[in-house]
Amino acid sequence: MLWSYVTPGIPDELFERLPGIPLSKREERLLLISYLRMEADSVLWDIGAGTGTISIEMGLLCSQGKIIAIERDEEVASLIRRNCDRFGVKNVEVVEGSAPECLAGISPKPDRVCLEGGRSLKNHPQGSLGLSTHRRQGSGNGSKSRTSLRAFRSLCRTPSPEY
Repeated sequence: MLWSYVTPGIPDELFERLPGIPLSKREERLLLISYLRMEADSVLWDIGAGTGTISIEMGLLCSQGKIIAIERDEEVASLIRRNCDRFGVKNVEVVEGSAPECLAGISPKPDRVCLEGGRSLKNHPQGSLGLSTHRRQGSGNGSKSRTSLRAFRSLCRTPSPEY
């Protein structure tokens, strides 16, 4: 097994890569993972999953959860599947499709959403890909990587800790 630890932070070089396909760097993944505040059985939609780094790390951390990696490119979707196999991740489903068009047909609906990828959202007709209509009420943590959100600081709504 490539990563036998129960903590996030898989080194970048352990992931299979394709030329021109960006990879969320280890340090960025650690921040995204902490912002998402996953629970053991959370459902995460990783939109624009690319290499699959977030999906794989979350799949390993939340083995009872469901991770849906959404990727529009067939070759890149195959890369995610290969990386899942490399790390022995069984709870990641790869959906080939473009957001927001493919989102309505995906089930289960997410507790958490991570937007990645390089597609510009600036002029998208549904703003943030229409995700507000797809989030479960009362939860819906979201996070966007800087590769797709240079103009935004965060889309992360985190629940207040209960002490």
